[in-house]
Amino acid sequence: MAARALHYVFKIGDRKKTYDFYTQVLMMKVLRHEEFDKGCAATCNGPYDGSWSKTMIGYGAEDDNFVIELTYNYPISHYKLGNDFRAIVIEYDKLYEKILAGDHRKTGCGRLAVTDPDGHVFKIGKSCSTPTIERVQVNVSDLTASRNYWSGLLDMKIIEEKENRVVMQFAVNQCKWEIVESKESMDRGTAFGRIAFAYPDDQLKQLQDKMKSEGKKILNELVTLETPGKADVKVVILADPDEHEICFVGEKGFRDLSKVDEKADTTIKEAMEKDDSHNWYDKTS
Repeated sequence: MAARALHYVFKIGDRKKTYDFYTQVLMMKVLRHEEFDKGCAATCNGPYDGSWSKTMIGYGAEDDNFVIELTYNYPISHYKLGNDFRAIVIEYDKLYEKILAGDHRKTGCGRLAVTDPDGHVFKIGKSCSTPTIERVQVNVSDLTASRNYWSGLLDMKIIEEKENRVVMQFAVNQCKWEIVESKESMDRGTAFGRIAFAYPDDQLKQLQDKMKSEGKKILNELVTLETPGKADVKVVILADPDEHEICFVGEKGFRDLSKVDEKADTTIKEAMEKDDSHNWYDKTS
């Protein structure tokens, strides 16, 4: 399996506060921004049919970096946070020092924790001089079942295993995927996210058929998605035993789609100004 870790998707409420958090607190840059006038055929924006936007944000080009996708549905102001998502771990010494001087809490492993406007937790470490999204941590209800799904069926390599958690990745230097067994009943809320991986275009159908033959859930069968003015991409959306959504996207189309847009920061600022939802949230909150 020649899979490549791409990004994790968050649905967000207030775009302005979210933009400020990711650019000013986490020191990320807007890599591309896209607006859509109807819901995604592969539910990329969740179970919503209206207009929405997608903002890719991170520390470098998507060809070489794991990034965050911020999905905004007009005009939904908030989502119910479940207990499925745990945290995203960032290793960056300069960011650590910056967070240390501001509002934060310390984690048991010595990292600093901060929370975005929608409640998503980021843990900041200081082991790298280059900013790196090092891993995504999620909760699962049955560690064995999840381990068998991710490692046994999707062929992720196990790099660390403890009594209540397993850390995996598809290849060295890729973002890690950490599953942690929780004693609580799993609740995805309405804020549930999605992990995305690139995959060889000519093998997507084979992957879909394999998961079908194993009786595993397919949220969206192989479909081609269009992005206005940009490349089309093929995707298959799976769900693991706890309904964590997994997007496998065709590598070829995604390489073209994900090129850095130097005008992206201006584009999202113009969209936020036109939307003016920030003022609406202030009045209704």
